[in-house]
Amino acid sequence: MSETVNEQEKGKITVVGVRFHPGGKIYHFDPSNCDDLVRGDYVVVDTVRGRQIGQVAYLKTVDGEEARDLKPVLRRATGRDLALHQQWEEKASEALATARRIVREMGLDIKLSTAEYTIDGRQLTLLYVTGTKEELQRLQRRLAKQLRTKVELRQIGPRDHARLTGGYGACGEPRCCSRFLSDFVPISIRMGKAQGISLTPSEITGMCGRLRCCLAYEYEMYLEASKDLPRRKARVRTPYGTGKVIDLLPLKGMVVVQIEDRRIEVPADEVEVIPNP
Repeated sequence: MSETVNEQEKGKITVVGVRFHPGGKIYHFDPSNCDDLVRGDYVVVDTVRGRQIGQVAYLKTVDGEEARDLKPVLRRATGRDLALHQQWEEKASEALATARRIVREMGLDIKLSTAEYTIDGRQLTLLYVTGTKEELQRLQRRLAKQLRTKVELRQIGPRDHARLTGGYGACGEPRCCSRFLSDFVPISIRMGKAQGISLTPSEITGMCGRLRCCLAYEYEMYLEASKDLPRRKARVRTPYGTGKVIDLLPLKGMVVVQIEDRRIEVPADEVEVIPNP
């Protein structure tokens, strides 16, 4: 991987971001073993789940310290690698179906998400959402015996499960987590309140059962637009008379005021807050 002299002098190096699932989390690797990688290339790397094939999402320059312990890209994936990858993906789907059947037969309270084999087929990793240690061990032993391979179980959260399974959100679009979210940020109820969104569970909860990630998208914009607006229930004077603030429209710079039996939208700069006596 080529670097400019200036970057080398400044202690900068190039790292490559690799995804293992569409829209999945991006992991950084050292690409120095492979020349001229570009976005979209497939590469072979070693991970905590064994040797896998991933797709290059981006290349970027970082400080050398940030890349100190990165694992290397072993090589650019060959046609044979990709054929094997597809073959083991099909076998992983079969293994997942087998695992779910075993869970039903044994009456286990385990929620499985997906399965994946390493590129050499030596290890099967089952990703699960819920399950007790004892039940997981029983499933692991039974599955390893039936498939005659090493089986590892790894727990993931509800959001990661939603990302891997895909589907559509309440907005009718493919789930953000499956399309472009690389990392999940903390989401809170106050984000919905700041944007005037209904706080009923069906309005703010995603398919994963957690608060919707999209609550964070415009949160900072609403905070900035709201900082000079009066608070709700404040008594105010307007060109139309004195009333009470019942709603805020931050992006429009407007305030909704109740004046007697009328609800009027008033520009924020035409509203004067009446101090409490």
